[in-house]
Amino acid sequence: MSDEETNTLTRPAADRATVPAPPTTAQPAWLGPLLIVGIVLAALNLRPAITSLGALFEETRTGLGMSGTVAGLITSVPALCFAVFGVTAPRLSRRFGPVAVVCAGMAAVAAGLLIRPFAGGAAGFLAASALSLAGIALTNVLLPVIVKRYFPDRVGTMTGLYSMALAAGTSLAAAATVPLTAALGGSWRTGLLMWAALALVAVLLWLPIARAARRADRAQAAAAGSGAGAAVRTDAGPRVVRSRTAWALACYFGLQATGAYITMGWLPQIFRDAGVSASTAGVLLAVTMVMGVPLAFVIPGLAGRMRNQGAIAVTLGVFGLTGYLGLSFAPAAGAWAWALLLGVSNCAFPLVITMIGLRAKSPAGVVRLSAFAQSTGYLISIPGPLVIGTLYQHSGGWDLPLALMAGLLVPQIALGVLAGRDRTIEDECGMRD
Repeated sequence: MSDEETNTLTRPAADRATVPAPPTTAQPAWLGPLLIVGIVLAALNLRPAITSLGALFEETRTGLGMSGTVAGLITSVPALCFAVFGVTAPRLSRRFGPVAVVCAGMAAVAAGLLIRPFAGGAAGFLAASALSLAGIALTNVLLPVIVKRYFPDRVGTMTGLYSMALAAGTSLAAAATVPLTAALGGSWRTGLLMWAALALVAVLLWLPIARAARRADRAQAAAAGSGAGAAVRTDAGPRVVRSRTAWALACYFGLQATGAYITMGWLPQIFRDAGVSASTAGVLLAVTMVMGVPLAFVIPGLAGRMRNQGAIAVTLGVFGLTGYLGLSFAPAAGAWAWALLLGVSNCAFPLVITMIGLRAKSPAGVVRLSAFAQSTGYLISIPGPLVIGTLYQHSGGWDLPLALMAGLLVPQIALGVLAGRDRTIEDECGMRD
């Protein structure tokens, strides 16, 4: 992508109307439509490895003999893997191409989901989960890159589409895991294993996409000569660590990820401890997750039309505070309302992804900011689920964990206001467009 293409993607709609359409990449006619299906399938696989475990967490803990602290560690693994492996995505993308890396990521997701139900202990289960999560981490970072590269004139639509698919996969796994497990004999191992099938379908689709994209890249490079390799490099662009906006985005990402993974890992248990049945608790988690389906499409478009996105961050934070207060005082009586409120609050994820695109102007800036914000943010979020599990085990209830969850929303709101200001990392680092 050229600088003009990236500026086109990050300008308000009114400004983009006067910008000439970017040149298209040489590729077979069928690659674009197949990529749309592939992006949707990949996004559907980005959360079932996590939410299916959340729905069967009590059975898995019992079956593997996990303590509360070890269980908290398991819920921290997604954030750790996303931080560690996400930072490698730009380098791998430059070496092999983003499509090939996403294909390999889907293969890792499928392999981990196939292996982990057969683990005999917590260590093996953790290792297999980490394999799946490594694949998810790479795909997390590179799906936006693929959208911007292959659909430069439909970035908003495609971002909304894969965000909706991500939310749909999250909620589907949360709602369907318990009843499908019961229908298949009641074993938690079977309940976790069945989600490997969805990942295998994605792998089969991405293999021909990766081959076609590789051929198209080689043909374009041959036609353009040495200039073709200069599109987006991870060793160019602004030094994001010097940008206050980049740090605000990374910390905002970290706190919203903390809340999201605590919710996915522990919300069913909160409801079950309040007297809600296991199947209903899974459905309540699905309600929380499914709120992201429509809002993941609405929020990016709304945020892109605003010069300052701080108001959206404040609104989402207030919804979360209300939901946590409700869980503290009437977890069972108002369960559906609290699930809805927390579902709205968790839509800070599509907001921060959108802000990453708005806070950088150059191609290298977008890549660097995305990798920095996601990797640093997930690193920040690692202690959250572990702390919640430890507090739950030692306090014997949810009062302290819920107070901590609500307290973390206060700095999250403040950081969202800072990250939402109308400025770019290039400007803060003193770089020209």
